[in-house]
Amino acid sequence: MRFFVTGEQNRQMMLNAVVLLFLGYIALFWISNGLMYFHKMGLTAQSVIEYYLGAPEKFTQPRSYQSLLEVTHFHLFSMGMLVVTLAHLVLFTALPTLLKVWLTGLTFFGAVADEAAGWLVRFAHPGFAYFKIGAFLLLELSLAALIVTVSLSLLAQRSQQRVKEASRPGRALTETL
Repeated sequence: MRFFVTGEQNRQMMLNAVVLLFLGYIALFWISNGLMYFHKMGLTAQSVIEYYLGAPEKFTQPRSYQSLLEVTHFHLFSMGMLVVTLAHLVLFTALPTLLKVWLTGLTFFGAVADEAAGWLVRFAHPGFAYFKIGAFLLLELSLAALIVTVSLSLLAQRSQQRVKEASRPGRALTETL
């Protein structure tokens, strides 16, 4: 009864709705991140090398230090905030702690590696193109795993809550109040 009188069920519903909307928004970000990558390059080393080092036959210039720095500056902050937020949400799932740690760590590593890989291709060696491809795939897969894990966990908790409320004694009395 206290649960209904204090309005706690409404706060829980609101929190669930906000988290689900956030996850939907992040899923759209995830899709656009992939589309942007594939708009610029593909999953071949040659396409990555051409993007970062330029391709005279396509009249493209190498990425400049300044353009890489601007992109990196923005991405380090925004991807860091995204991963921290998703990692925070995954803490509340029923996954084993070790799996949570690995998934979060891989996501952070994928985000940093994806940023560093472009610099390495441009200024160290074209062979780092394979590292760029792997880092991008790791980032996308780990972000997807976090999004799906948190979404499924939240939906499962909502189902369990409904079952618990439906089987609670005195349910008819609380519904009439």
